[in-house]
Amino acid sequence: MADNADETLGLLADLTGATDQKLRELAKRLAGRLMLDVTRRGPSRRSGIGRIETTSYDDEGDLDLDASIEAIAESFGTDQRLDVDRLRSRRWTKPTTALCLVVDRSGSMSGESLASAAMGAAAVAWRAPLDYSVLVFAKEVIVAKSQDGDRAAESVVDAVLSLRGFGTTDVAGALRIAAEQLARSRASRKITVLLSDCRSTIDGDVVAAAAALDELCIVAPESDCDDARELAAASGAKWTTVAGPSHIAEAIARVLDQ
Repeated sequence: MADNADETLGLLADLTGATDQKLRELAKRLAGRLMLDVTRRGPSRRSGIGRIETTSYDDEGDLDLDASIEAIAESFGTDQRLDVDRLRSRRWTKPTTALCLVVDRSGSMSGESLASAAMGAAAVAWRAPLDYSVLVFAKEVIVAKSQDGDRAAESVVDAVLSLRGFGTTDVAGALRIAAEQLARSRASRKITVLLSDCRSTIDGDVVAAAAALDELCIVAPESDCDDARELAAASGAKWTTVAGPSHIAEAIARVLDQ
């Protein structure tokens, strides 16, 4: 890592697909920890105006008597056990900034390109740990983590590392599904981060799909960014380039903070 971080991350990504089972499992465990550690270079972000919300009952909030009274009354004075799942709590919450990472896996996806995808997943998990999703796409879209799903960050990174490059590229379709994922969030700010060269090989109005998003940030490879530049100009998206996987977290932070 000290001598050549990009090469090391690329090698580690490739080893997660090794035919030797023990080597493969060791590489996966190391990759998840290392990539999450490398991305933790900036603060995780929470934003928005605080408000009182009614949620399922837990020890962190105050019991909402109005919302829980029916369940309490039904069990009072009887042998019926109080159904805790019907109780509700009230507490102050702050909506997070919601992120949806959209990773292009079309064509060749191995080594440093695969490591970049996994590093991107680690970066958004760190930036918005309470409200993020990860989509990986070629012709079809795979949901590595849904917006309202509960999955450990290491498991999300591992899911991305298990994928390999495949087929054609439907950028417009992936952006539409990103909008669907973000629609599940209650955050006041919803951002799609597209990790791609933005070269679509399937018919579809990519500009319209991009413009329909609340916010779009594009991170394109430094060596192949012409299509990303054009899409950003046409749709009003923010964009930046990245040289290799070790710089992914920095690139995402840079484009989000523009």
